[in-house]
Amino acid sequence: MKKNTALNIVLVVIFAVICFLILLPFYAITLASFKPGEELIRYGLNLKLDFSVMSLDNFVFLFTGDHAYFTWFFNSLLLTVVQVVLTLLVSATVAYGFAAYDFKGKNILFICVLLIMMVPFEILLLPLYTLTFNLGMMNSYSAIILPGIANAATIFFFRQYLSGIPKEIIASGRVDGASEYGIYARLILPVMKPSFAAMAILNGMNSWNNFYGPFMVLSDSHKYTLPIGLKTLLTPYGNSKV
Repeated sequence: MKKNTALNIVLVVIFAVICFLILLPFYAITLASFKPGEELIRYGLNLKLDFSVMSLDNFVFLFTGDHAYFTWFFNSLLLTVVQVVLTLLVSATVAYGFAAYDFKGKNILFICVLLIMMVPFEILLLPLYTLTFNLGMMNSYSAIILPGIANAATIFFFRQYLSGIPKEIIASGRVDGASEYGIYARLILPVMKPSFAAMAILNGMNSWNNFYGPFMVLSDSHKYTLPIGLKTLLTPYGNSKV
């Protein structure tokens, strides 16, 4: 009993330290948001709670300035929702084809999906820019959404998830006279809800934080996403009011 109690105390202390280390950067960043740029340049990020230099000026500048912060926010929200929905639907359908059907060249195509996962996005920037320019899609949201719909990592994840589903489910649907689309929509998609939730979070984070894609194609400041818009407010010395 004493041994278990001591072990529990040690575990509590360890987890408390880990939580403290995780929360420390958030505290430092939150504290920095209330300080002027000159203070951060002079002393950097620190944990000192100095009310004499803290103010709401940064928030006033962000929310009441001439820039379109809320427009950028809703642009990011719209792009994220649309891209996540389309990516999940397209990727799940492709993954279902890999998992449920046997066809010639199936393994080769899946190997291609795995190879695409190994290609860094930065390598594709120039070809994507050239293609977008040639198609006349510059300064449009479609140029941001379309390249990410068939996401190789999402296809791989869904395919692995579907591989664990018994094929008897599909066979029973066919015996009952359901069409292939009916089997997919009524039997497979409901089973995939946990994987959809996981991929929605991951793809949503990637889409929301996407900087290079929108930065490459958007020129109208009213179409900027939040990462690009916030970048325009910054200088090497803080925000653009400094």
